[in-house]
Amino acid sequence: MRIKQDQFTPPDDALWYLSLGGAGEIGMNLSLYGTAGKWLMVDCGITFGDETTPGVEIIMPDISFIAERRDQLVGMLVTHGHEDHIGAIEHLWPQLRCPVYATRFTAELVRNKLSHREHGGLVKIIQLPLSGSFEAGPFKGRMISVTHSIPESNMLALTTKHGTTLHTGDWKFDPEPLVGDVTDEESLKALGREGLLAVVGDSTNALVQGHSGSEREVRDELHKLFGQINTRIIVTCFASNIARLKSIITVAGEYGRYVTLVGRSLWRNADVADDCGYLPEFHNLLSEDEAMQCPRDKIVMVCTGCQGEPRAALWRIAVDDHPEVAIDEGDTVIFSSRDIPGNEKEIARLQNKLMSRGLNLITYRDANVHVSGHPAQEELTQLYQWTRPKLVLPVHGEARHQLEHEKIAKACQVPHTLIPQNGQIIRIAPNDFGVVGEVDHGRLCIDGKVLRRLDDATTKERKKLIHNGGVVVTVVMDRKGTVVQPPQCSLMGLVLETDELKLQDEVSDTAHDAVEGMPKSTRLDDMAVKNAVSQAVRRFLQEVHGKKPVTEIHIVRVG
Repeated sequence: MRIKQDQFTPPDDALWYLSLGGAGEIGMNLSLYGTAGKWLMVDCGITFGDETTPGVEIIMPDISFIAERRDQLVGMLVTHGHEDHIGAIEHLWPQLRCPVYATRFTAELVRNKLSHREHGGLVKIIQLPLSGSFEAGPFKGRMISVTHSIPESNMLALTTKHGTTLHTGDWKFDPEPLVGDVTDEESLKALGREGLLAVVGDSTNALVQGHSGSEREVRDELHKLFGQINTRIIVTCFASNIARLKSIITVAGEYGRYVTLVGRSLWRNADVADDCGYLPEFHNLLSEDEAMQCPRDKIVMVCTGCQGEPRAALWRIAVDDHPEVAIDEGDTVIFSSRDIPGNEKEIARLQNKLMSRGLNLITYRDANVHVSGHPAQEELTQLYQWTRPKLVLPVHGEARHQLEHEKIAKACQVPHTLIPQNGQIIRIAPNDFGVVGEVDHGRLCIDGKVLRRLDDATTKERKKLIHNGGVVVTVVMDRKGTVVQPPQCSLMGLVLETDELKLQDEVSDTAHDAVEGMPKSTRLDDMAVKNAVSQAVRRFLQEVHGKKPVTEIHIVRVG
């Protein structure tokens, strides 16, 4: 009997690209390259929930497509250690069971995350040297060191028999990154001379004119600011920005200030950076308790929570809920970070809380206290002048970022461009570029301790409860269909407590009347009774309150 071949098995005569996350959005990056019956995954990241995903903090790509074909998956290459590139590995690896390739700093961050997982010891992590190479099935990969806001960020030069594709990951050109190597310009120029098939590239800052700026500029600005402040300094930044942390420690020392870290992720990342030789200053840091014993003008606190996260250190400090750290009127908070799109409300809420307590705030709008880790327009232009690819696929950005990235590539005379969407299989070699198929895709989420689809009934029901409230009605009936006592009613999120008893009585009467209005024969059918009571209660509450609450009806039979 002839076995029908899977239409999504990559053919020998082509190279495919598939994004399951990170195309048309910022965060949650997961890419797949396919050829000769095999797939290679690049990155496996998360994004974070917001007001549209009640009860959910962590969101990641639905990997059902590749999990069903994991025998075709030869490995996962991780470009760098940011959450939107590694955060889903600990949750999704059991569905993949593939080796993970990464340079040392990134590998240590992944190991750290896996250490508290039952399957952590099963994950084969293949540690690559800087500028190292690897082979996995039909793929040959070479790491190209680039500057970003975390050590050991890499582009991936991926070679198959069809040619070489450059997967940029996150990058920028910074002549003085302060931590780690500068971008390997010579390797990029060499790709252009040898002939580059395609670039799958970071679009985050495609709307930003000029250059992204240097980490040295931020250190110089912090030096100026620290010299003007004579109270406690609190700096909040991304926990993975080791260069920023090193700058803060260095400048603080020049002004005779000690430094402490507030937030577990900061301590964890700093510890890994020390192990890898990037932060020897780690051993001079004070504990939070020691820092609180220091005079206000002798301490700098570095805190997590720059995006207004309600469970992060800075928010807890702002609402006086931190077990060890307190602030005083006149202290200065420096937001050494940018506002990630979608977080503006949370950040504003945090800043309002801090200002209401008499703190001084300095953000990137007031001083040069942050530079992006992503390429602006001049850097994108320079990349294409060096590499001269045949095709550009803009990813890692929303539609507006991707479209602007496409314009830049065309202005650099790149012959072909195509804007990917998650789920599209794109043929990138040889020639004949275009979409050749589409696979099921979506989002998973961590809901408490459960991994589930984000778009399932749970999320929909939760949203309904938030907007419309809920009502539970219990109807006690005998076996003949007679209501033996007034229906009991519980209301959630509908009225003030003072009005609740009155409305409960009205809903109870409505439920009773609905049953009494049914033919006696139908009252013996529990489902028919549920439907009749539910419709009556919802109709009543719509007329009285203009709401259609989530309605749950319980039928109890006695006698």
